Amino acid sequence: MKAILCKQWGAPETLVVEELPDAVPAAGQVAIDVQAAGVNFPDVLIIQNKYQFKPELPFTPGSELAGVVRAVGEGVIAFKPGDKVMAFVSQGAFSQQISVAQNLVMPMPPGLDFDTAAAVTLTYGTSHHAVVDRAALQPGETMLVLGAAGGVGLAAIEIGKALGARVIAAASTDEKLAVCKAHGADATINYATQDLREAIKEATGGKGPDVIYDPVGGVYAEPAFRSIGWRGRYLVVGFANGEIPRLPLNLALLKGASLVGVFWGDFARREPKKHMAAMQQLMGWMAEGKIKPHISHRYALAETSQALNDMAARKVTGKVVINPQR
Repeated sequence: MKAILCKQWGAPETLVVEELPDAVPAAGQVAIDVQAAGVNFPDVLIIQNKYQFKPELPFTPGSELAGVVRAVGEGVIAFKPGDKVMAFVSQGAFSQQISVAQNLVMPMPPGLDFDTAAAVTLTYGTSHHAVVDRAALQPGETMLVLGAAGGVGLAAIEIGKALGARVIAAASTDEKLAVCKAHGADATINYATQDLREAIKEATGGKGPDVIYDPVGGVYAEPAFRSIGWRGRYLVVGFANGEIPRLPLNLALLKGASLVGVFWGDFARREPKKHMAAMQQLMGWMAEGKIKPHISHRYALAETSQALNDMAARKVTGKVVINPQR
């Protein structure tokens, strides 16, 4: 089987496609023929050794996947060959086959296609943990989403609307904001052409948002935090901009506001029961049509470097996936 290998830290161009032995499951593992693998911004950072998770070289990147069970190891009774499944792993998804611990595998809901199943776990899991668990967003509250056209941003919009909140989407182009509107955003801000603080003030009637969802960091963090409402919750989700902002902490004091860290990967590991409950709620919302991942592009396995470069250049709206069998 073929797989992407990272043999040295560096840009996506350093990745190679190599032939590896077929996946054979050990006891307690499930071997999967990977039909689709989701691409996420951490994948760009991991191959450059710039992420909190630092695998040993060489390794195959990619953390979320969907496919068909090819074999099961000793002691596995919940799955059998031929089952359609989805999984979240620490590494290894950008390959044609993978062996995964059975507790990391979930059955694919009926009617779900592989690409969509591979696009749900990280983005929607992150945003559900952020918006539902960490921010406790309530019906009637207002949430501002920065970087709203990305995978986690669109997920946050849909989850906010599912909870009955008003959602303001901020992104860098009108084309991206049109996608946000299509996914339920009530109002939009183009922070490339509008003054962010003035636009937030106008969109919230001067009250400021109750929750700010920030997966971007960089220069927009401080003006956004200065605009937050009383008792607001500022969700620190990530730093896609590449710059970790330095926020004056007196702003939190003046607004009675909270800076709330969001680390979904560790949440899923430390609190697996809550994580599974969150995924079940997300699958329920998907069945009801309240959430639907926006997949803007699909790549063959050999195009993985291009997929990661597009992600790094912020050319992606919603999600992109790799189809390893192509």
